[in-house]
Amino acid sequence: MQSQVTQLIEHLIHDEHSPNSISQMMSEFSPDDIALALESIPLDQRRQAWENIKQANRLDILVEMRGESRQLLLKELDDNEIENLFADVDAAGLLEITDSLPDRLVDLALKQMDNKQREYYQQGIVYEDDIVGRWIDHELLIASQSIRVAEAIRLLKKTTPNYTDMIYLVNRTGRWVGCVKFDKLFKAHEHEPISNLIDEECSVIQADATLSKAAEQLEKSTLSALPVVDNNLILLGRFHAGLALETLRLENEAQHMSTAGLNEESDLFAPVKRSAATRGIWLGINLLTAFLASAFIGLFEATLQQVVALAVLMPVVASMGGIAGSQTLTLIVRGLALGQITRSNLKSLLSKELKVGWLNGIVWAIIIGLVTYWWFNNSMLGAVIGLAIIVNILMAALSGVLIPVLLDKLRIDPALSGSVILTTVTDCAGFVAFLGLGTLLLL
Repeated sequence: MQSQVTQLIEHLIHDEHSPNSISQMMSEFSPDDIALALESIPLDQRRQAWENIKQANRLDILVEMRGESRQLLLKELDDNEIENLFADVDAAGLLEITDSLPDRLVDLALKQMDNKQREYYQQGIVYEDDIVGRWIDHELLIASQSIRVAEAIRLLKKTTPNYTDMIYLVNRTGRWVGCVKFDKLFKAHEHEPISNLIDEECSVIQADATLSKAAEQLEKSTLSALPVVDNNLILLGRFHAGLALETLRLENEAQHMSTAGLNEESDLFAPVKRSAATRGIWLGINLLTAFLASAFIGLFEATLQQVVALAVLMPVVASMGGIAGSQTLTLIVRGLALGQITRSNLKSLLSKELKVGWLNGIVWAIIIGLVTYWWFNNSMLGAVIGLAIIVNILMAALSGVLIPVLLDKLRIDPALSGSVILTTVTDCAGFVAFLGLGTLLLL
């Protein structure tokens, strides 16, 4: 499927003026595949592709998009488009995207919901994003504990939601009583009370449990879903294997992105200023640790004599290039893993990353140059390190894009070896730029 998504990305980029062709091809893909493809093309082409998506499919695709991508797309839509978009939204979909919407759009979506979906939304919104109660699945088989096997089997014939291998039993007040597995149900006599078949080993998940603990509990149960209850044992819904797998995937992605100070909701083609601001914060934090290392090196000033200032500031250059490169590398590795990066969008992506590097390079070159001037009272030294910072961050951006792509072409895992190569390149580039300029301008 990854290769097919890659083909769709190519199609969206090259056939942007063939609406019928694009619409026909997108009809063959699931909403999450289309969302991934849209996130893999520049913003102007993304808006054009959106116009070729059938109205009935747009909401499902919007829900599957990353938070930043969703926000960027919604900014491009007028009020009429948004109103039509949210005409059929349900509680689960609105809970998924509510953090990306202004209050007026949330209110608009709620007004168009039926009472039951509005109730589900109000129940879920009180929980934090990492709590089970927010993501409860309300499609489940519920029966009274007083019915017989024959009635339960008739219930199965009407509807059977995905990830279903049991019926949940409740009493008259809606409190959870127990669950009955299908295998026991089919083997029992049709006149037998269903309460006789309750599985004593079936556990429940508390609505205020974290998603991670719920996924772990479900894994240990060997079942495809578990009931979710409140503190009074009122049955609220269920937590199934699909939600558990999505939880684990998002946790792994968040952990991977956080190593570079990035968010898993980041858009591959987010505007340059937005990307620069997001990464610039992490560069600032890294700068503090780099100057701390430089201060320790400065303890040996008397020994280093004439080149003491250059030696003290070398870790700053290397460290700034390293963190800038790791941010770009992380985004590219994720894009390669998801099949988002192709020959067609590589040039646009490289251009965007170089612009981000240039903007962050200028900003931090000024800051570091001023700090250096204040520290050593040497304006030329401040200019030298400022220029070196710009060169090194630009080299980090270039390397962060090209190194993982090249490694992927050579069938070498960029996630494992990319950071090692990137660190070497940025260190060498930084030291050559800094010491070379220092030699020319200071000695």
